[in-house]
Amino acid sequence: TAPGFCQHCHTGRCPVGITTQDPELEARLDPATAARRVQNYLTTLVLETQILARACGKSHVLNLEPEDLVALTVEAAAMAGVPLAGTNWIPGKSG
Repeated sequence: TAPGFCQHCHTGRCPVGITTQDPELEARLDPATAARRVQNYLTTLVLETQILARACGKSHVLNLEPEDLVALTVEAAAMAGVPLAGTNWIPGKSG
């Protein structure tokens, strides 16, 4: 979808028909297509999480630990409160 196209859930005028009671807008949603898209998203999420686990030297996603979480930018490290990759430094924390 184009930027700004969504984010209308709270208005009841969802342009793709997900969060509306308007029959005309509801007709825009094809449940079969939507289900395939959700399935693709979740499948990709699982595969990418497995890749990240392997990159951390773990044999399984369940073996990931909080210590494996790092940020790739100073901004992300500060927002998430996790170390910057390759360091033990957490921006905004003393020490």
